[in-house]
Amino acid sequence: MRILIKDGFVVKNDGIVKDDIYIENGKTVKKTAAFKADEIIDASGLYVMNGFVDMHVHLREPGFEYKEDISSGTAAAVSGGFCAVCCMPNTKPVCDNPAVVAYIKGKAAEADNCRVYPIAAITKQQKGTEITEMSALKKAGAIALSDDGLPVANGNVMRLALEYAKTVGIPLICHEEDTEIAAGGVVNEGYNATISGLRGISPVAEEAMIARDVLLAESLDAKVHIAHVSTKGGIEIIRQAKKRGVQVTAETCPHYFAANDSLILSFDTYTKVNPPLRSESDRLAVIEGIKDGTLDAIVTDHAPHHRDDKFVEYNYAANGISGLETSFALSYTYLVKSGIIDLIALNRLMSINPNKILGLDTKDGADFTIVDIGAQYKIDAKAFVSKGKNTPFDGYQVFGRAVYTIVGGAVKYRYGK
Repeated sequence: MRILIKDGFVVKNDGIVKDDIYIENGKTVKKTAAFKADEIIDASGLYVMNGFVDMHVHLREPGFEYKEDISSGTAAAVSGGFCAVCCMPNTKPVCDNPAVVAYIKGKAAEADNCRVYPIAAITKQQKGTEITEMSALKKAGAIALSDDGLPVANGNVMRLALEYAKTVGIPLICHEEDTEIAAGGVVNEGYNATISGLRGISPVAEEAMIARDVLLAESLDAKVHIAHVSTKGGIEIIRQAKKRGVQVTAETCPHYFAANDSLILSFDTYTKVNPPLRSESDRLAVIEGIKDGTLDAIVTDHAPHHRDDKFVEYNYAANGISGLETSFALSYTYLVKSGIIDLIALNRLMSINPNKILGLDTKDGADFTIVDIGAQYKIDAKAFVSKGKNTPFDGYQVFGRAVYTIVGGAVKYRYGK
C-alpha cells in the first residue's frame, strides 16, 4: 500500500514545514520517480503530527466488557487520533501474568484498529503485597508495570519493585494516593467540597506518595513515572526532583487543566474522577507544569463506565472520565489556542515523549495523526464511539479534531467516514 500525504503542514520536533509524506509498506520513504500512490490524502490546510500515543487508558477487557472492550476502545482511540494506547491492568482477572498479556494482545490483533501495549500489575492481584514476575511479563509483551487504581501502599514493597524493575529494564507507573489520608473522600478538599457537603480528599494524599516514590527512585538511581498528576504541591516535588537529576517523569490529563472542582457543585457524577478535579490554583499549576516541562506527557486516563455505574448518588458513583475522543480537542483548545504552548510542544506531549518514556516501537512505523485545527464544534458524548459516554465536557465548545489516523501506513480512521 502506497500513500501520499500531500501539501500538509508537517509538525516536527524542531519546527513546522509544508511538505509531502510518502508511505510505502508501512514505512515513510523518500520520493522517487517510481512512486505511484494507491491513495492520495489532500492535507492542504491540515497539520500532520506524529501519531498520538496514550500511555494511560482502561480498555476494561477482560472482565468488564459492559463498560468497554478492546474493539470499542481502540475504535474510540483512532477516532480521537491515537495510533497507540497502553492499557492498565485493573481488569478481571488482573493483568498480572503472561496469559492475560497474551489475551489482550490477541484481542487487539483481532480488532486491528491501533497498536495496543499492555501494562501489567506491579503486585499480584494489585494487592500491594507480592511483586509480580516482572521478567516474564516483559517477555510476554508488557511494556510497563502499574497498580493503577490502587497505590503500592507498602513502602518496602515499592522499594523492592523499583529495584526489580531496574534490573529487568521495565518502567513503573505509579498511582499516587495515600488511602489513609484520602479516608473515603470523593472530591477535592476545599471550599467547593465544604459547600457541597461532599467529603474532601486532601491534596497531601497525592503529594505524600509522590514524595515517597521520588525519594525511593533517587536513593536507588532508578526510574519512576508518576501517573495523572493533579496538584500544585505534587508538581513542585517533581520539578525539584528533576533539578536534582532524579530519573522521574510525569503525566497529567486534560480534565486537570481544562476544569476545576467548581464542576462538582452540579453533583453530576460524570465529574467524579480519581484523583479528583482540583482547585483553580492547582489547575493553573498543572498548566505551568506543562509549559515548563515538569510534566512530560498528556494522557487521557480513559475510564469508560456503563451508565448504571454513574447514575447513582455521588458517593457511590464510579470514578472516571471517558477521554479518548476529547483529548486532542481539549488540549488544543486550552493549551495551544490559548497561547500557552505551541503545536510542536503538544506533539511532544502527546506522541514523542510517551514513546520515549516507554521505549515503544511506534517510531519505526508510519504512524501519523492529521488534524484540522480550524474545526470548531461542540463535544457530543452521544456520538462517542466508546461505550463510555461519561464526560463532564459534553456540550463544551472546542477547536481541533483528528481527521485522519494512520497506523503503520494504513488509514484506520477518516473523519466523517
